[in-house]
Amino acid sequence: MSGNERDGDGERPKLSWSEIDKRRDKPRTRADREQRPRGAAAEARARDAAQQYLKQKGGALFAKHGAGGRGEALANAVRDAQGTAGFAEACRAYLRELGPPKEASLCSRFLDTRDAELVLAGLRGLEGLRDAGQLTASAGLRSQLRTLADDANDEVASAAEALVRAP
Repeated sequence: MSGNERDGDGERPKLSWSEIDKRRDKPRTRADREQRPRGAAAEARARDAAQQYLKQKGGALFAKHGAGGRGEALANAVRDAQGTAGFAEACRAYLRELGPPKEASLCSRFLDTRDAELVLAGLRGLEGLRDAGQLTASAGLRSQLRTLADDANDEVASAAEALVRAP
């Protein structure tokens, strides 16, 4: 008995164990899982809709740091300069063009500069992420914030302490 046939009252017939095994063993293709547009016109409409969506949202999807490719280049410059003499200057260049960082790992790098202005910019970036509900503080970041909460600069210490206490 085939699994596609139905009895006269509309109920599906019970499958035999061998039919169940055959269905389970049959390889599934991608087409089985998702519905594809049928026909050339439907495919063209789907392709046009996807292109239109990417034109509208594409810039926001791929420009993670703002200012398009320039933001990514500045973020990479900060990452590459960490541990070098030009690290603070790379952070300042980022801050001048884009403002406080909007990515937790980049904010953490700003906290490593030991320059009060740049550390505060990193803390402001973390505050923005926290306020947007996008901050998931790693153990390393929490440790960094606890260390900064004991900083000699009162402004840095109070900003870090507020982030440590935040849920």
